[in-house]
Amino acid sequence: MVITRATEYAIRAVIFLAQQPKNAIVLKKDICRTQEVTPAFLTKILQPLIKAGIVSSQRGVGGGFLLAKDPCEITMLDILQAEEGQLKLNHCLVDTTFCHRDSYCAAHEVWHDAQHEMAEVLKRYSVADLVRREKEKLEFLKNQTT
Repeated sequence: MVITRATEYAIRAVIFLAQQPKNAIVLKKDICRTQEVTPAFLTKILQPLIKAGIVSSQRGVGGGFLLAKDPCEITMLDILQAEEGQLKLNHCLVDTTFCHRDSYCAAHEVWHDAQHEMAEVLKRYSVADLVRREKEKLEFLKNQTT
């Protein structure tokens, strides 16, 4: 499983929004410039985040985007699921009629456990955690060069 480019940019955009002052409306052009994404692609990736209640949009003069929730309340899993739908490692975990072997297939148990563990890991990391980690890493890099 590979996370799509849209999801990768969505995570980056949400982190960027979380780094702004609380309730600050961020212009689309500023997100595009800092995250190196085209306006059309940004619009595409923000729509699912808006629908999921993670990001809000403000129209008109002075309009832009802002987080709809506190960064502590948004997890990596929330963003991934907003962009890609339910986390699924195998079709048999989504559709119980997909494979008649589910009741005895040993691999089915492994897929289930792996999917569950992956979801748990993604739930553990909030956007606030990611902002903090990025700040720490940038500070560390800054100290390495001075």
